[in-house]
Amino acid sequence: MAGPLEGKTVAVVHAAWHSCGSYQVNVSQLRAYKALGARVISIAMMDTVAPRPPAGGRWRGYIEATRDLPADSRYFTSAPLSRLATISLLRDGWWRLVHGDQAAWLVEVAKRAPVPSGLEKESIALIHANHYFTLPFVERLTSGRAIPVVLETQDIQARQYVLRNQGGLFLPPQASYDDMLAVELDWMRRANLCVHLNQEECAAFESLLPDSRHALIYPAVPSVELGAGGREIVIVASDNYANYMSLRWFLTEVRPLATEVPVSIYGNIDDGVRARDKALFAKHRALFKGRVADIGCVYANAGCVLLPTTQGHGLSIKAVESFSSGAPLIATRGAFRGMKIDPEQLGNVTLADTAADFAAALRDAHRRSMNGALDPARAQSDTRRLYENEFSIEAYTRALKGIAVPMVSQ
Repeated sequence: MAGPLEGKTVAVVHAAWHSCGSYQVNVSQLRAYKALGARVISIAMMDTVAPRPPAGGRWRGYIEATRDLPADSRYFTSAPLSRLATISLLRDGWWRLVHGDQAAWLVEVAKRAPVPSGLEKESIALIHANHYFTLPFVERLTSGRAIPVVLETQDIQARQYVLRNQGGLFLPPQASYDDMLAVELDWMRRANLCVHLNQEECAAFESLLPDSRHALIYPAVPSVELGAGGREIVIVASDNYANYMSLRWFLTEVRPLATEVPVSIYGNIDDGVRARDKALFAKHRALFKGRVADIGCVYANAGCVLLPTTQGHGLSIKAVESFSSGAPLIATRGAFRGMKIDPEQLGNVTLADTAADFAAALRDAHRRSMNGALDPARAQSDTRRLYENEFSIEAYTRALKGIAVPMVSQ
C-alpha cells in the first residue's frame, strides 16, 4: 500500500554530527519519512569552515561514521576554507565569536555554505531542517521555490551556548543569553512550522514566538531489549554534568541510607565522577561497572532501574530507554521533565523525590528482588506501553504524518 507521501521528495537538513543524540534524531526523521512513502535526501552541513567535502579529517570521520544513514541520496556542504579570512566573515562572524556569540557565528558559517552540485535539480516537496542555524542555507536552497520548511529546534540553543562559554576566554563584552537568543528567534520566525522535542521547550518557544506555528513531537528513541529481568539494581548514565550532579546526590544522600543494597552503575559516568571528585569515586569504586558494548543486556537483566535525576534540561533519553525496557523503576519526578505525562499513573514506577524516600524504595525493591517478586510482565507494563505510544519510531512516524501531509498537500 502506497504511503501518503508516495512520489514526494523530503529533504532533511542537519548538522554533520554523528555519535550523539542529534544524529539519532536525524536517523529517525529519515526513517519516518521513508515509512510514509517519501524519497528522502540527507543534506549534512558542517558547523564550521572546512575543506570541500569529502576532503578533510572531520568530513572523512563523519562520512565513515554515518554509512548506515537511511537516505536515498546524500549531499554535503560546508563554508569553504577560501572564505576563512574574508573581510565579511572576520567582521560578521569571527569578531562576534571572540566575544562568545556562537549563535551569530553559526549563522554566518551557514550563509557561506554552497548548495551542493545536483541538489538544485531535486524536486523537493518539503524540507525538514534541524537547528535554527541551518536556515540560512535552507533559505538559499528554497530561493525562487515555494517549499514548506519544518524546523526541529532540539532545545533552546542559546542556553547551550551559555553553558559552553562558561570558563572560556572571550573578549569583553561577552555575548549574553539574550543576545544569542535574539539571533536564534530571528531565524526561527522564517520556518513554516517549529517542532519541539519536549514540553518545556515547546512552551518556551510558544511564549517567545506567539505568531509562529508550533508542535510538540517527542523524539523516537530506539528500544532496548525486552528481557525477563533479574535481581540486579542498576543506574545507567553517560558522562555529562547534569548526570554527574544527579549521581552525586544519589551517592552522597541516598546511598548512606541503603548501604546494604547492591547497586551497579553502568556507562561512562565513571570517567566524569573520577575526573570531578576522586574521593567520591574511590569511596564507591565497587559500584561502577563502566561502559558496556550492549547496554540492552543491562536493562534486560535488571530487576530494577534507578533514575535519581536532580539536574538537567529537556527530555531525558536515558529515562525513555528505561521506559522501553518495561522494568520496574524508582525515579524522581525530574526524570520525567519535558514530558506531558503524569508519572503517578505508571504502575511500575515508584516516585521518590527525597533521599529518605528514595532509599526506602530502594531497600524495598531489594527485599522484593531477593524474594523473586520484583518483575511484572514487562511487555505489558505501563512504561512499555508509554514508550510504544509516545516514543517509538511508529509513534514518531504518526506524528510527522500529521504535520507533513497537510503541508505538502497545500
